[in-house]
Amino acid sequence: MSISVIQKDIVNEFSIFEDWIERYEYMIELGKSLPVIENKFKTKENIIKGCQSKVWLHAQLKDEKIVFSADSDAIITKGIIAILIRVFSNQTPKEILKADNKFIDAIGLKEHLSPTRANGLLSMIKQIKMYAIAFQTKQNHE
Repeated sequence: MSISVIQKDIVNEFSIFEDWIERYEYMIELGKSLPVIENKFKTKENIIKGCQSKVWLHAQLKDEKIVFSADSDAIITKGIIAILIRVFSNQTPKEILKADNKFIDAIGLKEHLSPTRANGLLSMIKQIKMYAIAFQTKQNHE
């Protein structure tokens, strides 16, 4: 499934909820369904810098697509990274790098997060894109 289709699905899912309390509850549920990162990847190197809470993000290349796993010690943050993994996992580095993030504004996520969580969201996206650049560079040199 393409990134844009997944993003549209997420926007549609969030539009069902009438207020942000329901949307936060949904994000918490999404966080519970997050593919759990193996403990061996919960390292300092995999912690996303710029997040108030701890967020570990691991990426590996499988069949030319990046597969992400993550975890967080905060439930809302875990929901945020779950949404991002749903969008960007199992996509090629090229698809990740050319994707826009307008769906975040469409669901109103950034405006309903505290400034520190909004910064964390941007840091998560930046780290996902950095992995994509690294894997794409590696592919181009093989």
